Amino acid sequence: MRMARKVQSSLTRAHCEYDIVAHPHSSSSLETARVSGIPAERVAKSVILDDHHGHYLMAVLPASRHLDLSKVRSSGEWQITRESTLAHLFDDCERGAVPPLGDSYGLDVVIDPLVTRQKDIYLEAGNHNNLLHMDMSEYLRMVPHAQVRELTD
Repeated sequence: MRMARKVQSSLTRAHCEYDIVAHPHSSSSLETARVSGIPAERVAKSVILDDHHGHYLMAVLPASRHLDLSKVRSSGEWQITRESTLAHLFDDCERGAVPPLGDSYGLDVVIDPLVTRQKDIYLEAGNHNNLLHMDMSEYLRMVPHAQVRELTD
């Protein structure tokens, strides 16, 4: 699998330009950046949050940074979603390889401005061996309803 089925469909519908970058198997976004030789601030990772009531939010930040939950909680009582729930939400992805394309999965998205300041970006493709590489303008077209606000410390 080069990329998750829903990601492929969304990219096709949006007529988005991208490259697929193969890399050695990795188990985290930071490790992916390292084994791919890509600066970690240019690899976007997603953290899935829930509000205890069945609503989900995808936070997108650079692989080099950690989510500051207090900054997200200013807009609600969000917690990090359990890994077991992610398998249900991202049923076409390998465990732990969630693409930061919330619109493709019906999720609201909030993006840290450190991500949007990049000229181009690398995203998980839904597996542990491929990244999508695209210009920032292309990425932002894929998440048109995303809010941009500070998420990291």
